[in-house]
Amino acid sequence: MPEWLLAPPRGSDDRAWLRMRIALWPDGSPTEHLAAMAEALARSLYVRLALDSAGAAVGFVEAARRVDYVNGTTSSPVAFLEGLYVEPAARRRGVARVLVESVVGWALEQGLSELGSDSLIDSVGAHAAHRGLGFAETERVVYFVRPLRRPPCA
Repeated sequence: MPEWLLAPPRGSDDRAWLRMRIALWPDGSPTEHLAAMAEALARSLYVRLALDSAGAAVGFVEAARRVDYVNGTTSSPVAFLEGLYVEPAARRRGVARVLVESVVGWALEQGLSELGSDSLIDSVGAHAAHRGLGFAETERVVYFVRPLRRPPCA
């Protein structure tokens, strides 16, 4: 199994991190991603890039310490996997495992006892990856919204 070097991003405008964030969350514009990256570093989120032997970034992880309620957990605060991405050509080679285990180490150093995560309900590939990384599914939730409008004046 190849060894992967983990490194923090080179700054809030790290192009490799940006490229992979856009691949993971394609609905966001580059400008929105750059703002989120700057905020992640300002808030001291745990961010690591996985680099191959040539120094190219092939994956990333973002994790936070959450104090709000995290579905399925029994403690607070908890570590939360905000984002995990591995380039398609590097998948099934241990990159995600190394990234997540680095989050586990960080969380334990923080005195945390649980690592939470989530995934869209139809992302069966992500569900399988989570199970393979030692996560257990705790619940399924469907969110609803109703726009509020004032009735017309009579």
